[in-house]
Formats: sequence, C-alpha cells, structure tokens
Amino acid sequence: MHTISIIGGTGSLGSGLAWRWALAGHNVIIGSRDAARAEETANSINERLGKELAKGMDNLAAAEAGEIVVLTIKFAHQASTLEQLHDAVQGKIVVDTTVPLVPPKVARVQLPEEGSAAVITQQLLGDNVQVVSAFQNIAADSLPLDEEITCDVLVTGDKKDARETIVQLAKDGGMQAWHAGPLANSAAAEAMTSLLIHLNKQFPGAHTGIKITGVPGSD
Repeated sequence: MHTISIIGGTGSLGSGLAWRWALAGHNVIIGSRDAARAEETANSINERLGKELAKGMDNLAAAEAGEIVVLTIKFAHQASTLEQLHDAVQGKIVVDTTVPLVPPKVARVQLPEEGSAAVITQQLLGDNVQVVSAFQNIAADSLPLDEEITCDVLVTGDKKDARETIVQLAKDGGMQAWHAGPLANSAAAEAMTSLLIHLNKQFPGAHTGIKITGVPGSD
C-alpha cells in the first residue's frame, strides 16, 4: 500500500480521490493551505471509513510526508504551489490533475504555450521528479458515491513505470485506466475537459466522461 499526499485535498476532486484510495486501504494525507481544514476533511473520511487512514496537514508537510504526491489545484495556483513544494517532491512521483481552464470561458479549450499544464509542472519541478498526468476527465462529485465509475482515466507520463503505478492506483479507486503515452499527450486529456464541461452545460445533471473502446479489456 502507498502513502498518497493530495495537495488541495479539501476540494471535491482531491477529497473524492482520497476517499476512494482510503477505501482501498491506502494511507492518504490531505494537504491544504489551511491545515485545520485539511484535518477536518481527513476526520470526515476516517469517520465514514471506520478506521484511521487519513491525516490532514498543510500542503508543504503533506508533500514531504507522501510517497506519491497528487496535485488537485487550480491552474491559477499552479506556479506558486510548485515553487513552495519543489524541494519536498524531489525523487517522487507527482500526479498532476491540473486543467488550464481560463474563466469565464471554461468550456473553451485554452491550452498554455508550453503545451499542457502537466508539461509546465515537469519543467518547474525538474528531471528528478516523475510527473504523471491523470484524472482530468473524471466527474469529481461522482467519486464519493458508492457507485461504479463508468468513464475511463487517461494516464500520460514519460516514464512507463511511473504511469503503471498510477494506472494501478486508478484501478484501486474503482476506475479503468489506460497508458496514454508520453507527458506531451496530456494536452489531449486537458483539452477534453473543456469539451466535457460544454456537454454538461447542455445536459444539466450529466456527468459526461470518456470511454476507450475497441481494445481488449475496454468493454
């Protein structure tokens, strides 16, 4: 089992992933700029779970304590957060869920000049960090529910072993995940998020996602 730190873990995506991984038996650390709020989220997970598998810390302490660090932060906070955590995540796998949404037109694809948010993360953290991009296309509010996740996760990264670790974590959380190639391909998943937001606006209450078909194990 892994110790997984989730930066920005009090939000809907971070807390939902934390619940899924704690349910699977992993130790999870909720990171937040407000340590008290992180502890509150962790206590809620433990109470629901009936055991102590979640802890709350400030973002820096969480990044230092985790074996795998997951970023569930807004694009606007990406650079400042990574500057703070740079030294704490060296030698680790960092999973970037960031989507470069530019309000107010979040349903329009607006990728950064670097190609994707995940590529920016890799550039800012350096080659001693294995950045993996994943979970952009999962409806966050479906994660805490005791229901099957019917959409798939695209996992990109330049190191296959690091991708495989996250593919398995996704499966532990009840999600089908796929190796989707090098980190540059993260642009596709990030761009898809705006398209899914557009679809959800057309169909209120929808939780649109993607599904890979036509390959063994995809049905």
